[in-house]
Amino acid sequence: MDAKEISLNEKEVKPVVDLLNDYLANYHIHYQKLRGCHWNIKGQNFFTLHVKFEELYTNAQLTIDEIAERVLTLGKPPHSRFADYIKESQIKEIDTIGLKDLDMVDAVLDDMAKLIEIERELLEATDKAGDDGSNDMVNRFMQFKEKNTWMLRSFAGKK
Repeated sequence: MDAKEISLNEKEVKPVVDLLNDYLANYHIHYQKLRGCHWNIKGQNFFTLHVKFEELYTNAQLTIDEIAERVLTLGKPPHSRFADYIKESQIKEIDTIGLKDLDMVDAVLDDMAKLIEIERELLEATDKAGDDGSNDMVNRFMQFKEKNTWMLRSFAGKK
């Protein structure tokens, strides 16, 4: 498959593909962090956060698949090695064992802020390339994170 098969210019869409692969790497690290938070949550907020982290990692898993499939739709292979994800991701791994509940929330909020930053870059790149399909997809993902950022900040008593 080639981008021209869906009426996109290969050269114009290359920056989008590169950003999508970067986005994919960051999302994989975020996903694993969410799994760790889900598995290792303890304390008074266990029941609330255990369910919330599961909701978030389930959504992240579906998002990862859509990102990879979009890269394939644009005619390129998605990154698929953890070594690449770790090397390329701006989001860093953390050890969630023994991490306090609100520190977990802060770590997830930090990840979401970074992902939203990447999404805004992607929205500009997809607009420039005329790639409405990627733009719609990324915009939907960003809206989910914006809403959950508000909810998690409210949960943690932040402004």
